[in-house]
Amino acid sequence: MNTELHTENTPATGAYWRVTVVSLAAAATLALTACAGMSSRETSTVVGATAGAIVGGAVTGTTAGAAIGAAAGGVVGNEVAKKRNR
Repeated sequence: MNTELHTENTPATGAYWRVTVVSLAAAATLALTACAGMSSRETSTVVGATAGAIVGGAVTGTTAGAAIGAAAGGVVGNEVAKKRNR
């Protein structure tokens, strides 16, 4: 039985890493600019939905859990914004 780890440092590995980093940077830039014109209520709803999706997905490990978490988080974020604006 071969117990050695087989790791190759191929040029393709570095290329995938660069594409991943650039994609994440582009997604973060789009997300931040998309919130620029939102009201505080809309921003709270989006933040709640995002947090709910992350927690729901992490707790259940399923897409359905993430979707339910996003819905619940969006409602909570919206309600918090309503109470904050009174």
